[in-house]
Amino acid sequence: MLSNTNEGAVVDTSHILAEDRPISKYKLYGSGRFWGMFSAEHVAATEFVIGATFVAWGVATRDIIIGLFIGNLLAVLSWALICTPIATDTRLTLYSYLKKIAGPYMQKIYNVANAVYFGIMAGAMTTVTASAIRELLGIPIQLNWYPTSLSFVMLTLVIGGITAFIAAYGFKTLSYVSSVLGPWLLVLFLVAGIVSLPILVESSANVASLQTFSDFLRLGDEYVWIYNPASEMTIWHVIAFAWVCNLGHHLVLSDMAFFRYAKKNSYGYIPAIGMLYGHGLAWMFAGLLGAAAAIVLNTNLELLDPGSVAYNVLGITGAFAVVVAGLSTAYPKIYRMGTAFQTIFPKQSLKKLALIAGFIVAILACFPFAFGALMEIMVFTAMLLLPVGAIIVTEHWIFPKIGYTRYWSMYSGKNLNKSALYTWIIAGICAVVLTFTGIVHVYFLAIPLWIITTILYTVLAGKEGAKKDYQEEIEKYRLLDEQIIKEEDEAALLELEDKSEAKISTTALVSGVLAGISLVLFIGASLMVFNGTMDLERFKDVAWMVTLAYFVFALYFSKSFLVEKKKEVNLKTNHKLRKVKS
Repeated sequence: MLSNTNEGAVVDTSHILAEDRPISKYKLYGSGRFWGMFSAEHVAATEFVIGATFVAWGVATRDIIIGLFIGNLLAVLSWALICTPIATDTRLTLYSYLKKIAGPYMQKIYNVANAVYFGIMAGAMTTVTASAIRELLGIPIQLNWYPTSLSFVMLTLVIGGITAFIAAYGFKTLSYVSSVLGPWLLVLFLVAGIVSLPILVESSANVASLQTFSDFLRLGDEYVWIYNPASEMTIWHVIAFAWVCNLGHHLVLSDMAFFRYAKKNSYGYIPAIGMLYGHGLAWMFAGLLGAAAAIVLNTNLELLDPGSVAYNVLGITGAFAVVVAGLSTAYPKIYRMGTAFQTIFPKQSLKKLALIAGFIVAILACFPFAFGALMEIMVFTAMLLLPVGAIIVTEHWIFPKIGYTRYWSMYSGKNLNKSALYTWIIAGICAVVLTFTGIVHVYFLAIPLWIITTILYTVLAGKEGAKKDYQEEIEKYRLLDEQIIKEEDEAALLELEDKSEAKISTTALVSGVLAGISLVLFIGASLMVFNGTMDLERFKDVAWMVTLAYFVFALYFSKSFLVEKKKEVNLKTNHKLRKVKS
């Protein structure tokens, strides 16, 4: 409520919910947290699926390499030039900013659609996790869209229940565990590629050894990324998929939730670590792993799931990798489903809604269709959300340049921006028609859909009221925003407490060093397989031992480091804040 606009009057902000308030400047993070987050989240279970799928595309090795580099570069630029600047400018989540632009009713509609998107992704990751444990328990592989084994259904429901419990009760703890997973997963995919190469070379008729990059290209063309002139997939499909596979994060602007904490816009380039490695090299390493597994099992890669691929080349370590990567990818998405549901059912607790979301995901995961067509489903569902991102970008940047008023719908007192809703519906229909008629491949849909949305929303909003003068309302909301920022800054000051500075213990430092040595030994063992001084079965035993050692040492070090780092940051921050107060 805006009680008065006179200078010096008290502005009532009690009706503004906590989740709709911008982040205080005293709660911003440095770059370290973003490096860790993007290295962990984008080197995960999907890499096993996508990397193996690329093998079946019939695109040559050189085109795969060039295509992945260009496509992932476009993804990084989407984060850096579109998502991050809007996030740092508003300090709001996508949900809250959409509420200002399109009203609370469209926000709720969008959250239902967003929950469906995250549910499909979480279901696919739960299925991937089950595929690894299935391999260990001897449960039949699931290649149909429906389950053919009661044991698989029971296993998936158990995994889904555990994941839901984690999302509801242990998100903070597992976020800490995920920071430990990041370095290990980075190394795991590298090791998988190194170990797979000797298997491929041994079966090759054209490559006796890998001495040059040209040898690698010939090997890739022979056994991994085999060129098929009859395939509809080309380097352009590789570029497009690498760009749009994380559409929901960058162009749809979901990662505003993270980058609203960024101190600088330049942090938007940090996703490069996840893209160029996780969605570049890791996809290639997973492709090598899949091709090697097909040779070991003397079968077609299309008849294998991630669990059987990883286990038969890497042993228990491979199965463990699929499990932890699947869980670490699934539970944040279930948590996001819960937060989306909470805007629809605000009286229900997040824990309860996350459990319900987890139950839905567990049921979905029993049907492997989401896993079998993961790439197409992931991109298409993101395309249905893309118009919302285009609407926000249009109103945030284009409207002020053409004389339209940003937030015109909010200033008009509307609970629903009909122009935004109609634009979304029409753009969604266009997406369905263009895709299912074959006019435009789903991977190439982003650009035409963005253009259609931008033009349509500009026209409709102009007719509905975006051209009008809202000077009085702008002044009222300016005072409201200033008061909210003031309150958030004051609350941030009260939350920060002085804590004595403490150095990390010697034991923790030693644990960190030992964790690093474990990773070096892991890579070293794979190189021994590569040069023929260690056989594959021996490597599987060594890999499992160094993996256990890494997690023991890394978990201890990470916990100690985070606790002491928090003390140090609070001490330095409070020193600055005392100067501000004085």
